[in-house]
Amino acid sequence: MKENKLQDSASLRDFFRSTTVFRHLSEAELNGLPLHSVPDTYKRGAVIYQEGSRISGFYVVFQGVIKIYKTGNDGKDQIIRFAKPGDIMGFRSTITGELACTSTRAIEPAQIVFVPGEQVTRLVKTNGDFAMDLLQIACSELREANDYITDIAQKTVRERLAEVLLQLKRTFDWDAEQYLKINLTREELANIVGTTTESVIRLLSEFKQQGLVNIQGRRIQILKAEKLRLLADINY
Repeated sequence: MKENKLQDSASLRDFFRSTTVFRHLSEAELNGLPLHSVPDTYKRGAVIYQEGSRISGFYVVFQGVIKIYKTGNDGKDQIIRFAKPGDIMGFRSTITGELACTSTRAIEPAQIVFVPGEQVTRLVKTNGDFAMDLLQIACSELREANDYITDIAQKTVRERLAEVLLQLKRTFDWDAEQYLKINLTREELANIVGTTTESVIRLLSEFKQQGLVNIQGRRIQILKAEKLRLLADINY
């Protein structure tokens, strides 16, 4: 048991050093992180933290995929983005001291490491590379938010769905059978696009009939990425 725990600790240290925003830390700084503990485990559907809650540190995704979303006045969720292994959650609220502006929920079994806020604050003040990485993440999220606002205002639901499928491919890639490495319900897809579940079901059926995608249950295979790019009016 002790040997396994030591192996897990070494694996977690390697993960933090190579994959996360903590990769520029010195050995002494890494030693100050909770890398000796076992990551918290969450089942699919489990909530990590909720909008309006007080967050006292970073959440680092070690395994699994987490959806980050806001809930509207009508009770519907709007998925903002996904966090995958190596990504951090809750950093803005940790730095600013504000209440969480989003909620997070596991969409597949996940393991998450919690890093206390006082350790994060100390690193921001003493490690310029760490602080710069956080700034770049914040700027990237701001750009994504601006792009989403533009899309909602200017693009049709069909165009937004095509763009979302390409974004999912870019974020998660695809498996050996060329299916996206993430399985979402039609409701979850609708929550990303910003439309109804019925509209997503109808449009996916049309995309399949047009030979743009193949669908097996929740699995989606992109067959003609270039045509989807033209439909979505994007350049990447």
